[in-house]
Parts: sequence; C-alpha cells; structure tokens
Amino acid sequence: MSSSSAPATGDTATSTKREKAGLARLLRTSGFRRLLGVRFTAQFGDGMFQAALGGAVLFNPERQADPLAVAAGLAVILLPYSVIGPFTGALLDRWDRRRVLVVANIVRAALVAVVAVLVGTGVEGVPLYLAALAVAGTSRFVLSGLSAGLPHVVEPRHLVEANTIAATLGAATAAVGGATAIGLRAVIGSDNTGSAIVTTIAMFGPVLAALVASFFARGSLGPDRVAPAEGTSPATPSAESSATRVVLHGMTDGLRAVASTPTVAASFAALMAHRLAFGVGTLVSLLLFRYAFTDSGVLRAGMTGVGEAVVLAAIGLGIAALLTPWLVHHIGRATTVRIALGLSMAAQIALAVFLSMPAVLAAAFALAATGQVVKLCTDAAVQSEAGDEVRGRVFALYDALFNISYVLAITAAALLSPPDGRAPALLAAAAAVYVLGFGAHELLLRRRTARPL
Repeated sequence: MSSSSAPATGDTATSTKREKAGLARLLRTSGFRRLLGVRFTAQFGDGMFQAALGGAVLFNPERQADPLAVAAGLAVILLPYSVIGPFTGALLDRWDRRRVLVVANIVRAALVAVVAVLVGTGVEGVPLYLAALAVAGTSRFVLSGLSAGLPHVVEPRHLVEANTIAATLGAATAAVGGATAIGLRAVIGSDNTGSAIVTTIAMFGPVLAALVASFFARGSLGPDRVAPAEGTSPATPSAESSATRVVLHGMTDGLRAVASTPTVAASFAALMAHRLAFGVGTLVSLLLFRYAFTDSGVLRAGMTGVGEAVVLAAIGLGIAALLTPWLVHHIGRATTVRIALGLSMAAQIALAVFLSMPAVLAAAFALAATGQVVKLCTDAAVQSEAGDEVRGRVFALYDALFNISYVLAITAAALLSPPDGRAPALLAAAAAVYVLGFGAHELLLRRRTARPL
C-alpha cells in the first residue's frame, strides 16, 4: 500500500496506486456483501426517519416553524453524533462489533416506534426532541460500527475502493429513503397522522439491518485486540470492566491518534470547513423552500422541492463515488481534496449571487458531490492510517467533529438569517470558510513533509 521509504499516507499518486477490484469482485466477498446489506437497510431507515421527522416539524400544516425551530429539529437529529460519538468509539474498540450492530438496530427500531406515537398524538417540544435524540444516538453505534468493521471484510489493497462504494451508496440509500418518505407523505398526508404513519414505516429499516447483521460470526468484525484504557495496564483487572474509564479516555485517545497523523488531521480540517459552509446552505435552503419559493413548472416549492434537491444531491453522491477513486489514483488524495474545496467555494458563491430555486438545486448537486469527495478521502485516511485498536475512537471523534460543525453552522445561520432565508451575505461568508479550510489542510500536510521519514 505504500513504498518502503514513505508512510502509507495515500496523499501522493504513487502511494495510492492500488489494485482495483471492481464492484462485482467485491460483492463476491460474503463479508463485504453482508456489511453492505446492513448499511443499506439501516441508512434507508435513517433517511426515511429524518425526512419524516423533518416534514413533521417544518412542513406540517398543523405546526409552524421559524428558523430557530428548523435549527432545533436538525440539531436533534445530529447532536447525538457529537455527544454520544466518543462513547461509541471507546466501546466499539472493546465490544464485539457484530453484537453492537444487532442490538443497536433493534433498540433503534423500538425508539422509532415511540417517536411515531409522539408525532401522531401531536406532541411537540422537549418530549419529541428527546425521543428523536435517542433514535439518532443509537444510530451512532450502527454507523461507527460499520466503518470500523470494514477493514475486517476487505483486503487492505481494496480498502479505498470498498469504502467509496459502501459510504457513497449508503449515503445515496439514505437519500432514497428520504425521498421515499417525502413521496409517502404526499400520498398519505402531511398532517400529524400522515407523519406518524411514515415514521412507523421507517422502523422496518433497522429491523432488517439487525437481521442481516445477525449472520456475521462473533468477533468477525473486530476488534482484533482490546487496548487498555490510559492509566491501566493489560494485566489490571479493571482495564476492561471499567466502562467509565473507557468512555472518559475515548475522546482523548481519538484526538491523540489524529494529532499524531498529520494527513488524517489535514483531512479532518478540510471536511470540517465543508460541513460549516454546508450547514449554512442547508438552513437557508430549507427556509427558502418553506417561505420564499413558489412553484415554477417542474420545479416545486415546499417539501416536494426539498425532495427534488435530495434527488439531485443523491446523483451528486453517485458521481463522487465514480470520480473519487480515479482522482485519488491519478493525482493523490491531497490534490483531490484541494480541487473539491475549490469547486465547493465556487458553488457556494454562485448560490449567494443568484439565490433562486435553480441555483439552490444546482448547489445541492455540486456541494453534495464535492463534500462526498472530501468525506471519502477522509474515510480512507482514517481506515488506512489509524490502528485498529483505536480506529473506533477515531471514527467516533470524526463523527463528533463532522456533526458539531454542521450544528454550529445551522444554529448561527438560524440566528443571522431572515425568516424567509434570503441571506446572500451569509452564504458569501460561508464560501469564505472554504478558504480557511484549504489553508488549514495545507498547513497540516506540511507537518508530515517536515518530519523525517
């Protein structure tokens, strides 16, 4: 995977040349095929649940939503990624990941049913948000477990390609789930009862995911070995039994692992910049579809327009899946990230200038594609350069930063945006964040090149 004179960073064209397996060959690997089955069913349910909950809060005629309410609804879905993430990472490096996938999906299905009841009975505010937080929290175990387990079912030389397929098709499946929920709401109804029915249907995704995961053998997804918590030795009786110690040191271990690997840190910086800018664009776009846009031919306002944007974003994800391995193979991971950040900035500036429905739809496509390119490069950096004994904690830190950035951006946009979402200056400021991300990415990469090999 790397030459003898350089670390396996994947940031140069020569160090990233790997044998391509192709989708058909990877699918002949039963472990990878089964892991995809878990991911697809789980993320389809995720997409349905998020769209159903978002529709119930934002596009429900029985409820009214201002920018802060929209931000609160999105934060509810994403905050567990930030708060629970470090806990899941520490435990995923100590628990059988196969068992985690089974149990977390079953618990998640039960919690989705609870949310459906709350939505159907018209419950608002804290009770609904707490239930949704619990649903999103359990999904952290599922997605982190899938990422940490991937190297156990795919040969190292095929890891970048397999990760591209799994992550991108998984995200696209979530988008399809969201579009399905939007379509069902149009048929069943957008009131509390219709939203509750669609939310109930979403519970079948995690149920199927748990069933598929149950076919893995115990221990087949790792961890290979359990690293002792800081301050203990492997011989210390409490090293594995002290859950509190494991959780407290999970974030620290993840931070230390990232800081010691400049290429991973650089990828994190680029991805955080994208999430900050993308969060601003998401909040503004939702407000525009809700309050500013009107139907124009095949382009629709309201929840249907959001569905059109989701479909275009899914297409962007698919294109990213096709382009990213080729780009990384020919020009290296670092250059691929640079190009993606530049194109993201251009798309955000265009959105700020035109601020129309076609511009929002075009930005949804472009930003989803470029953001996925950056994410796939970051996934590959973590999976190929973080040791298995800490990989779960690094992915948990990854999830936390990924979503903290998004939630902070959405909250800031809610406070600064006018109610109808017409905020070109705010979008222009978001475009400037890409410049900061580019600079941070370059500075962190220089740490690697400055070190002796």
